[in-house]
Amino acid sequence: MYVAVKGGEKAIRNAHKLMARDRRGDTSIPSLNLKQISEQLYLSVSRVMAEGSLYDAELAALGIKQSRGDLIEAAFLMRAYRTTLPRFGYSKPIDTAKMLIRRRISATYKDLPGGQLLGPTFDYTQRLLDFKLAADGEAPTPETQEFEKEEVVPRVTDLLNDEGLIEEDEPRAPDAPVGDITREPLTFPADRDLRLQNLARGDEGFLLALGYSTQRGFGRTHPFAGEIRLGEVEVDFFMEELGFEVPLGTMTVTECQMINQFKGSASTPPQFTRGYGLVPGQGERKVMAMALVDRSLRAEELGEEIDSPTQDQEFVLSHSDNVQATGFVEHLKLPHYVDFQSELELIRKERKEWQEKREAAEQELVAEAAQ
Repeated sequence: MYVAVKGGEKAIRNAHKLMARDRRGDTSIPSLNLKQISEQLYLSVSRVMAEGSLYDAELAALGIKQSRGDLIEAAFLMRAYRTTLPRFGYSKPIDTAKMLIRRRISATYKDLPGGQLLGPTFDYTQRLLDFKLAADGEAPTPETQEFEKEEVVPRVTDLLNDEGLIEEDEPRAPDAPVGDITREPLTFPADRDLRLQNLARGDEGFLLALGYSTQRGFGRTHPFAGEIRLGEVEVDFFMEELGFEVPLGTMTVTECQMINQFKGSASTPPQFTRGYGLVPGQGERKVMAMALVDRSLRAEELGEEIDSPTQDQEFVLSHSDNVQATGFVEHLKLPHYVDFQSELELIRKERKEWQEKREAAEQELVAEAAQ
């Protein structure tokens, strides 16, 4: 027999205390501080900042600590906190050509103006556990180089654009409105600015799976990694009261431009097309997946056949938000006693009717056999 669970405020308070105890763990071990998390778990912090739609490493570290390392829960906390912040305007678009680059690689050109910088990467490691870390081994000191002046490093797509071999970015008027999915609900069809915003804070695992599917044939996208760059960019804000731009500070971003072949159409010659990804912090896997999915979502505007989920913007954009997905999936944990009792009665009634029909059919078969 099903017995409803009884509980209340006292049970909830005790559950919170248990959660706090488990979060702290063994009290004989020093507690993590936010600086340790933001400095030593920066890839997790970056993911929480991106999916939480808020660029603040310390708050992301707090979210990770509070959620016991559950990154989706931490992103949820960031989104919730974000809604309490006042908004005083939009910054100017960042210029990644002026990025202070820490990592820059291209799979299309070996010799690039500005060079290739391997930077911090897991690439070329042997993926073997490093037991020196378990013994708190000191990190090696990398070689560094001082630059005499700020350098503007052109993007790979700029090189292709000089020859007219790649589609041009769609021109936009400087004062053209840009959508904001944090202010307005997403509607379909969604323009590319809204799609990119959605993908930028979409779940990394979901986008990775979709991007992988495009490479396996679902969407026929197997591009070249034109360029991936990581570094710091300056963020400026136009002060209407002063009539000029003022710098707000710098932020770390990761950018990726994928290059896809396009066979052309009646009005467009054969050329390369773009898939684009950009996230705050360091998220190389995320921007690559984002760029793959962005290109797939452009299928309709390029006149390509749409036959896979990755090309369906409503499917992708509606399911990429892990905070929304978590809320809908985890609401199943909440009490559904009345609904379940209703369905229980329905199932009992249908089973009774099914049994009666079955017995009637068996009796009819017996009667026919006796004739």
